[in-house]
Amino acid sequence: MVVCPDIRGKAYTIDSAARLEEIGSLALAIGIVVAESFIVPIRDARPATLFGEGQVQRIADTCNLHEAELVIVDGALSAIQQRNLEDRLKRKVIDRTGLILEIFGERAATAEGRLQVELAHLDYQQSRLVRSWTHLERQRGGFGFLGGPGETQIEADRRMIRARMGRLRRELDQVRRTRGLHRGRREKAPWPVIALVGYTNAGKSTLFNRLTGAEVMAEDMLFATLDPTMRAIALPAVNKAILSDTVGFISDLPTQLVAAFRATLEEVTGADVICHVRDMASPAAAAQKQEVEEILADLGVTGGEGEEAAAPIPIVEVWNKWDALDPVRRDELAA
Repeated sequence: MVVCPDIRGKAYTIDSAARLEEIGSLALAIGIVVAESFIVPIRDARPATLFGEGQVQRIADTCNLHEAELVIVDGALSAIQQRNLEDRLKRKVIDRTGLILEIFGERAATAEGRLQVELAHLDYQQSRLVRSWTHLERQRGGFGFLGGPGETQIEADRRMIRARMGRLRRELDQVRRTRGLHRGRREKAPWPVIALVGYTNAGKSTLFNRLTGAEVMAEDMLFATLDPTMRAIALPAVNKAILSDTVGFISDLPTQLVAAFRATLEEVTGADVICHVRDMASPAAAAQKQEVEEILADLGVTGGEGEEAAAPIPIVEVWNKWDALDPVRRDELAA
């Protein structure tokens, strides 16, 4: 079952209906059958469970009615909130970050992609491990002077996670250096590099396959493509160009993944032209464009803000799924 919290006073770039549809699509992308989904308005977020008492009971009743085995919450849950909800609902509960990490873990195909996903998983796991054990220490009522078995275990777990994360970061640093060398060689080559970017499921990989004749996974689902792919294409004016497909962007991308996938996204910064592929049939097309532009700005691809922002790398919009638009909307966009 999918639940979309709508917290009063919180600024969302995408409205609650679009967010509910998106989190449902994320669940489907990993093969989860959604029995029921709904929006839960929240006036005041509860530290213990996020939802109010009556809302938790409604979620529990709906789970029982549909025999749902898993509850997905479209938002960030603290370790305490997740555990309390699981105790109340008697079911596994995961938040948006956990779901996206699961998808990335299943889809990463290259050695680099697997390294990045594992680093993101460990970062997520580490923060929840600490919060969970801190809560247990408070429950125990002691000061930790005795160094009991729980405290010993948490310290051991933290050391193990930190050590593994250190090794992964060193391996990824080597990958970045190798990428930099490859990028340097491409810059010396006479062929321009074109990077495809866009919101997830906008149609980048389908366009990539049509232009290159490649067989990159291009399904009608979120995050069908995770690993960057490059192919040569023929262009009339320059004879040849290099086309790069990238991971799709998404709203509220977990901070762990923004950091872990930075090396992948850095390929965009070395492009001569960026093609921003947009799903014009999506009700959230404008908000999706804003999300992509904000991430490109974070990468340093664009400079400044607003309509007059300087763009060191030319950006061309590619309007996709035009055939799915009704005639009136097509006329509005074409005007």
